[in-house]
Amino acid sequence: MATTALIVDRPKRWDSAFDPNMTDADVARLLTMAPFSQMKADRFPLRDILRNDARLRRFRAGEIIVREGDYGTSAFMIIQGAACVVIAPGLPEALLGRRPQRRKNPLAVLAQLWANARHPEVRRPSDLRVDERLGQRDAGDDEVRVFLQDVPRVLDGRRTASLATGEFFGEIAALSRVPRTATVFAEVDDTELLEIRWQGLRDVMKRDDALRQHIEEKYRERSLETYLRALPMLRHLTDAQLQELMRQTEFFTFGDYDWSGDYKRLLHSGGTAGPGKEPVIAQEGDYPNGVVFVRAGFARLGRRFGRGQRTLSYLGAGQYYGFEEIAHNWRRKDEPVPLQLTLQAIGYTHVLIIPTAAMEELVLPTLPPRLMPPLVEPEPAVAAKAPKPDQRDASAKLGPDLLEFLTENRFFNGTAAMLINLDLCTRCDDCVRACAATHDNNPRFLRHGPASGPVMVANACMHCADPVCMIGCPTGAIHRSAFGGQVVINQATCIGCAICSNNCPYDAIRMVDIRGTDGTFLVDKDMKAIQKATKCDLCVEQYGGPACQRACPHGALIRADMGDVDALVSWLGR
Repeated sequence: MATTALIVDRPKRWDSAFDPNMTDADVARLLTMAPFSQMKADRFPLRDILRNDARLRRFRAGEIIVREGDYGTSAFMIIQGAACVVIAPGLPEALLGRRPQRRKNPLAVLAQLWANARHPEVRRPSDLRVDERLGQRDAGDDEVRVFLQDVPRVLDGRRTASLATGEFFGEIAALSRVPRTATVFAEVDDTELLEIRWQGLRDVMKRDDALRQHIEEKYRERSLETYLRALPMLRHLTDAQLQELMRQTEFFTFGDYDWSGDYKRLLHSGGTAGPGKEPVIAQEGDYPNGVVFVRAGFARLGRRFGRGQRTLSYLGAGQYYGFEEIAHNWRRKDEPVPLQLTLQAIGYTHVLIIPTAAMEELVLPTLPPRLMPPLVEPEPAVAAKAPKPDQRDASAKLGPDLLEFLTENRFFNGTAAMLINLDLCTRCDDCVRACAATHDNNPRFLRHGPASGPVMVANACMHCADPVCMIGCPTGAIHRSAFGGQVVINQATCIGCAICSNNCPYDAIRMVDIRGTDGTFLVDKDMKAIQKATKCDLCVEQYGGPACQRACPHGALIRADMGDVDALVSWLGR
């Protein structure tokens, strides 16, 4: 029987403009301003970039534009007015829309056994209390702005700096997916900003050397030195050597910045994204051009196997690739080896590359012997049936099926993923009851999820290394705890917009209708139920760590850092 197909247009990047209300007049006005007026717009679609990847925003004095610690996808340029950057010390958590965490004392922990609410999702007045120095206002188009009240008192004793017309800020966090390093708020009324999302900024930088050099210089000035100084292989360098190394460092991004949305759509369609669809950062068999340092995101390490690719492991922020081959070739110039593995971006990956020449000139000659990697033993031309052991081979430790499961589902993103060994779990639900007892009778996870063999990853917040749920929260309600970096939600400033829930690629955040202490639903002036986002907070206020793990009588449950393969193997082998 003949079949028919529905032909539709593929979605394109500019099908959805950053601001549908951006007009030709707005674009023409921007093109008269530096740096856009100095660009050769006839050589690339600058007008289209400004029309589709940018928007104009106005702020009143005291309104927060970006918050220290937040994740953002856009950069800002001041069109008129001024902005203030809080340098040191940073603003307290309460003024950023967050809730300062306090450990419960032993008496409060015991009181949970009899003082928990009788109704689900109760919020007490203390849960919804906001710092008096922090305000919220409706900015129109369903946008909520957070602003500081009594700014002089708030800034007393703090070092600040002013940003004037034409200055950029937020570009480093937008391009490299790292937290904002400072809080910026509008200094005067009617401060107008151009906000440009990272895709547009990236494309403009490709065509305009002056802007690219300016942003890269700011990167080197503000972030790069701190990052490189923290790497063990570079700590022995003098200041002059490090500065030269910084000058030669290159910046690259691979993959899709908004990987979580694409990934969720892929899951719902039943598809998978294997190695064949991932951008290659470095190819097995190629000359090692430099050491690749993962600054943000994740990358897959693989090796040719038959006609396909066998995943060995994955790299996260702070890890690197290519150093072993470069060090080998520097010591054995007559026996050089190519790259032994292929490195591919998973989702979105921002990397720094230090060229081979810089490593050979500045790093390797003075590298302490204890940090020198062993010589590389290249793979034979024809792969044996049993691949030789490799210290980077996580699949040999976990098994190829489990590693592929963790990789394809992006579970390596978790720093505290909830894993359940189904061979040991008796379904007693002690973990769920313990979670409820420590969260006012509201369990914050579901004891089910995808599984591979006996290992199930439960639907609980994994407190990700790359927390895409935090991107776009308008009030700063979802944030990292100052205790240990756990991702938590401040119920007082959560406005129920569901941005975090929609962003989460693991369906670990749920929106719930909340109640008062008497059990009645809380509603707004239009009689619509007030919703809040809820999720696992890893028992951040409890002594002893996650209650779910402590309550399991069979050791079947663990909160695991997916970057620690050896610890995971040890748990699986129990």
